[in-house]
Amino acid sequence: MYCCLWKTPSCAVPFLQIHQLPDPVRMGMGQVMLVLLAVCTVVPARDSLLNICMDAKHHKTKPGPEGMLYDQCAPWKDNACCTANTSLEAHRDQSNLYNFNWNHCGVMPRKCKHHFIQDTCLYECSPNLGPWIDQADSSWRRERILHVPLCREDCEQWWEDCKDYVTCKENWHKGWNWATGTNRCPWGSMCRPFSQVFPRPKDLCEKIWSNSYRYTTEQRGSGRCIQMWFDPAQGNPNVVVAKYYAWKKRSSWVETEPPETSGAECALPWPVLVLLPLAIVVLLDGAGGCGSHGWGSL
Repeated sequence: MYCCLWKTPSCAVPFLQIHQLPDPVRMGMGQVMLVLLAVCTVVPARDSLLNICMDAKHHKTKPGPEGMLYDQCAPWKDNACCTANTSLEAHRDQSNLYNFNWNHCGVMPRKCKHHFIQDTCLYECSPNLGPWIDQADSSWRRERILHVPLCREDCEQWWEDCKDYVTCKENWHKGWNWATGTNRCPWGSMCRPFSQVFPRPKDLCEKIWSNSYRYTTEQRGSGRCIQMWFDPAQGNPNVVVAKYYAWKKRSSWVETEPPETSGAECALPWPVLVLLPLAIVVLLDGAGGCGSHGWGSL
């Protein structure tokens, strides 16, 4: 007898000559295959969009513990894409990271600078920005982030605390005068209040870094937006957010169920497709029923 992977008039595509094996061996093979099938189903596959660092100027090649991260970058110390030195430089007024001067239109108030430091910590340290990593067209980095969905509270508080500060530019990514080696306002530009340059929180969050962020109405804790600010004692909420958007990005062309907001993410890799029909064939043959389910026999 031959058990066939699919039924044809003459059962011409044999899957395995089961009858040549003793019954205990056949049943044992089926049970082993089912065990392997269960293992393949439960063990999560590595996802190229999750827990990764972008290919940029100061990022590590892969995330890992950094016990000495400085001040506002400390929430990422358990799993970070930045080094301790990067976290320290992120807090300086004239940082060596990019020679960028926050005080290009006078001294930036502390409450406003607080948000820009946190923005830098998120960018440099977070391993949860994979779904939004995009190719960059600059000489100093190969990748950037694009359209990261920022939680409403983070964006609105950023705007509120900076609205009275002044700046001469809407897009801080490009267009500066770098003649002195640090950023200065372009010739002919005027320093104006943030509230004029960025009339709404949405304008600030989306325009200041060339659409690195996207303003959303989602709130902190929703699992649908990235938080700049979080309590590390409660865990990193951006892990779940990255999982959700990684699933959404992968399945944009097919209808599937979204991942749970907590817990391990299970994978269904290709070995399942190999082991499942083979296990069924072996078990059915051991029970004497291979042909009865329409798979055919000789």
